[in-house]
Amino acid sequence: MPQAPTVTNLGDLGVDSVFGVIYPPQVAMVGLGRVMEQPWAHNGMLGIRPVVTATLSADHRVSDGLRGARFLARLDELLQKPEEL
Repeated sequence: MPQAPTVTNLGDLGVDSVFGVIYPPQVAMVGLGRVMEQPWAHNGMLGIRPVVTATLSADHRVSDGLRGARFLARLDELLQKPEEL
């Protein structure tokens, strides 16, 4: 049976990033920090945009880094258009 990750958001407390520790029966934890304005380069242009750090801690007995990377990449895609969520 697939397990859902635990999600923790400490951004509302001013935390920049979260590096979670998972405890059984958890298999993964997604950590979200606060939204910060950061310089960002895109297509040769430099600007300021809101950025949030998302981290993933996972039990490698259940999954691997490739799935974790795909999950974070998909999360990034979805958060680029929050009005569509």
